[in-house]
Amino acid sequence: MKNVWKFALIASLGGFLFGFETAVISGAEQIIQKLWQLDAFWHGLTVSISLLGTIFGAIVAGRFSEKYGRKPVLRAIALLYLFSAIGCGCAPFWSMFLLFRFLGGVAVGISSVVGPVYISEISPAHNRGKLTGLFQIMIVTGIFIAYLTNFLFAGTGDAAWRYMLGIMAVPSALFFILLRNIPESPRWLSRHDRMEEAGTVFSQTGQHALLDAERDLGRSSRVSLWQKKYSRPILFAVLLAFFNQMTGINAILYYAPRIFEMAGFDAQLAYLQPIFIGGTNVLFTFLGMTIIDHVGRKKLLLLGAIGMFIFLLLTAYGLKGQQSSLLLFYIIGFIGSFALSQGAVIWVFLAEIFPNEIRSAGSSLGSTTHWIFAAIISWLFPVIVEGIADGGFYIFLFYAAMVIVSFVFILFLPETKGKTLEEI
Repeated sequence: MKNVWKFALIASLGGFLFGFETAVISGAEQIIQKLWQLDAFWHGLTVSISLLGTIFGAIVAGRFSEKYGRKPVLRAIALLYLFSAIGCGCAPFWSMFLLFRFLGGVAVGISSVVGPVYISEISPAHNRGKLTGLFQIMIVTGIFIAYLTNFLFAGTGDAAWRYMLGIMAVPSALFFILLRNIPESPRWLSRHDRMEEAGTVFSQTGQHALLDAERDLGRSSRVSLWQKKYSRPILFAVLLAFFNQMTGINAILYYAPRIFEMAGFDAQLAYLQPIFIGGTNVLFTFLGMTIIDHVGRKKLLLLGAIGMFIFLLLTAYGLKGQQSSLLLFYIIGFIGSFALSQGAVIWVFLAEIFPNEIRSAGSSLGSTTHWIFAAIISWLFPVIVEGIADGGFYIFLFYAAMVIVSFVFILFLPETKGKTLEEI
């Protein structure tokens, strides 16, 4: 088990970069808007261009990781993160900035598929939720560190945004180096007739008995995802990813300082308060990962939906001027509810709901859905908030309504805790 945790921890560093890359723009977005004099539409594009990259990355991730293996693709992701960080930090004009933000998004999209799939494929069934959940813990840790570095760099002058974005080069280089120490996925090896290597990795991860089961499955030819027998996991994955974004989570993460300024907080406090949001995200994600294999995926989702609904309503009324001084506590309540449920479950669920032969393609589909709606939400948020009177109130009211619909959907989800990937 010691080896499993080490391999999973290294692979999950891609999640740290995922979280950092997506959240760091929250500190730079208002500076960039003024620097390049962007209106609401083009500013929304600038913030969401990374998410357009994630869509592309998520689409190609399944094919690349199935053809070349999980490990080589993870190393390619590390290089993309590195180039993105350096490029964004040094970009002399807007179009170049967009290009490197797009490349960072491609890395996030691929990482959101390959990281959880790799970890799920090396993990024993009884600990798979916790181990795959390391990826989500790293995501929220990356978000927290991004908020922290944004706050630290906020007072460093006109080049502050360059420091905020460029610092990601350091963990990117570390990720690339550490990936030399992990093996290829044993299930990928077995599906490509490399049974001896697969046996070695199964032994390293304490899953000796699974080699025979994998050998019995034999080498799988290319299997189409779009078959009637896969309709249920496809539906579950797509809808879970859709409702994950309809909670408004990425709007809050990307525009946190702006949301607090809308409620009347001064600029310095607006940069400080996201740190509390990031800390809450880490704490409750860690709690969710601790209990996910005992409580189960479904119960966490249902409990979290109730909390999210309550706190989204309170946030909406806070932005309308009703007890706006409590807005930080309302958003913290929402973040805690999300982290304990949707945040803890989504990448675990997408990595385990599909059969072995279509896991990469299925996870890619779920992740693509997730990022398409993340891009839409993030692009439209400033347009609605700046273009409609009380836009903040109405958009958070919409998020609350979508959580109600998601609760009904969750009632129909299957429970996957305690089952091997082959059993599922």
